[in-house]
Amino acid sequence: MNRTHNKKLTGNAKTLRKNMTKEERHLWYDFLKSLPIMVHRQKVIGNYIVDFYIAEAKLVIELDGLQHFETEGKQADAVRDEYLRSLGLTVLRYANSDVNSNFNGVCEDIWNRLKLSEKSPLLEERVARSAGCGVAAKRR
Repeated sequence: MNRTHNKKLTGNAKTLRKNMTKEERHLWYDFLKSLPIMVHRQKVIGNYIVDFYIAEAKLVIELDGLQHFETEGKQADAVRDEYLRSLGLTVLRYANSDVNSNFNGVCEDIWNRLKLSEKSPLLEERVARSAGCGVAAKRR
């Protein structure tokens, strides 16, 4: 998968994991961390660091602040997303404001995408067993 892994970004990724945004912390601690599959935070893929990566489902989750909605940010995201898609990954993008105002909706969308992206019998079994992985229990 990481054929072009940029080792120079590893230190940056570690720093980003230690200094997550409040939206990243919320999504991580209140939903993603409890999923029945491995979720990586601030994962280096090629020359990029993605916010969250679920290898088993080939899923990237990005949380976007205001800079992503400016022309330059949109262009950079388009290039990044195209690269990630070329590796066979699906990229999900959510605005920080969505995490803050519609957390349940974001979690349910991720959960539904996970169910749709079941690539292996083991993943399918874990997702089925977890019956939503507490999505309803995590509602706030």
